[in-house]
Amino acid sequence: MDRRKFIKRLGAAGAVPILLNGIPLNALAANSPLMRMLGASDSDRVLIFLQLHGGNDGLNTIIPIKNYSEYQFLRANIAIPDYGARKYIPLDDTVPEDDKLGLHPDMTGVKELYDQHKAAVVQAVGYENMNLSHFRSRDIWFMGGDYNERIPSGWMGRFLDQQYPGYPDAYPNANMPDPLGLELGNDVSLAFQRENSIPAGISLLNPNEFYDLINSVGIDPPPSTSFPDSHYGKELEYLMSFEKKTNDYAQRLHDVYAAGINSPTVTYPDSYPLNAPLPYVKNHLAEQFKIIARLISGGCKTRIFLTRITGFDTHADQVEAFETSQGRHAALLYHVSESVKAFQKDLENQGLDGKVLTMTFSEFGRRVESNASYGTDHGKAGPILLFGSGLKGGVYGTNPSLSDLDGGNLKFQFDYRQIYTTVLSDWLGSPDSAIIETGFGDYLSQKLDLIANPLSVYDIKKYNGFSKLHDCYPNPAIDNTKIGYYISNDSKVILRLYNSAGMMIKEIVNQEQDAGDYQVEINISNLNSGNYIYRIIAGDFKAAKTLFVQ
Repeated sequence: MDRRKFIKRLGAAGAVPILLNGIPLNALAANSPLMRMLGASDSDRVLIFLQLHGGNDGLNTIIPIKNYSEYQFLRANIAIPDYGARKYIPLDDTVPEDDKLGLHPDMTGVKELYDQHKAAVVQAVGYENMNLSHFRSRDIWFMGGDYNERIPSGWMGRFLDQQYPGYPDAYPNANMPDPLGLELGNDVSLAFQRENSIPAGISLLNPNEFYDLINSVGIDPPPSTSFPDSHYGKELEYLMSFEKKTNDYAQRLHDVYAAGINSPTVTYPDSYPLNAPLPYVKNHLAEQFKIIARLISGGCKTRIFLTRITGFDTHADQVEAFETSQGRHAALLYHVSESVKAFQKDLENQGLDGKVLTMTFSEFGRRVESNASYGTDHGKAGPILLFGSGLKGGVYGTNPSLSDLDGGNLKFQFDYRQIYTTVLSDWLGSPDSAIIETGFGDYLSQKLDLIANPLSVYDIKKYNGFSKLHDCYPNPAIDNTKIGYYISNDSKVILRLYNSAGMMIKEIVNQEQDAGDYQVEINISNLNSGNYIYRIIAGDFKAAKTLFVQ
């Protein structure tokens, strides 16, 4: 088996499910750069991502009051009513008239949290030329790139790739006995993938599959005791060592879960009480939040959680034909609203609510105009909701126009990376240099004023006045890679790519440049597999690094 096929098969078997109350938890390897960063942070703040899988209909989640007549006209067969017992819930009378909005009537939990300044609404989040494919759009949100980029790593995995080495030998330890990230479900998302594409974990619920994978590479004697002195051997040794680490984490999570509690006065919602198709009545999200609350209560130091609720791809039967405020979408919004409300109350009763921030996201919104099947087709921009007592609360942005559209879809007001940058910087206290290395540097000046007590680290002098050549990413690379560098003084910059024999292959840059950060993308699709060297000369500064082309 060649290396690329080996890595692809590892990606398919990358989950590390550990069962708690029947729900699998995928322990994200502590070798993930994001997790290494979080382990080094003095803050004990926790970040939870809630994925609304399938593309949430933002216009029936957040109803535009000012242009309600247009809204009702464009989606008459699914519009939330503005009268009666099941009318939309007015959210905030203090915002300007044009910005007033209503919540779906089954989101009373969100309304309660909003009134307590524990919820925020960010209107019309997206990116330029939004993609309408589920798979491609989710990849874009997870990789943290533009619509036309194809980055095999995730934005979390890139976040501090150069920092805190030492895994697996240094983890778990007394200061960080827990995996620094836990994903509830059966998949390890692209967001957590490292640049070398080795997955974050190994599937331990199916040891036979893992055994077959190892043996397909041709390791002899058994890989648990002997590893060949090769690239394959090093990868296998890493994987086998993490298998043992996962056992340690499984025991630790079991002990922490047993030591924790859920508040006895809080009841997590079990099912939707009104009319909806049977598959959507049961609440599959509440148990995930209940587990997280109990883990935190028991002393778990995990910093990142990823939860997920599916079913938002509502092409048909989004609502009940006889009552547009009920049905499939209503049930899903109820599950989100009531689960988060119970979770926040659980944490509050235990004095833990000040350390947790929850943020929703979905791969895209839905079209403004409904279809004839009582549903909505794939759209573009949509709202993001945030929850937690560390928020300032409020509404960010204005009600999107229903007449000035992008091919029948809402235009975005905020780039999704603005929200990522805000929570990474102001909530988790990530240094600016780390955010720049991730690729979000352009959004540091576009953060939203979401966090009541931000922990931003303005390490402007990140290079101490010295020029620097960065590691390229992705590396190894197949078709394209990006090379970044910082020059401390105005200089003539020469950046070239050489093969292993020292022959120049490409001249990438040859021009005068001002002091500052730079990043260039190069196409390497025509290069043979092997090692290459990229060298920079900028005044007196000279440096070189290695690129491996697959």
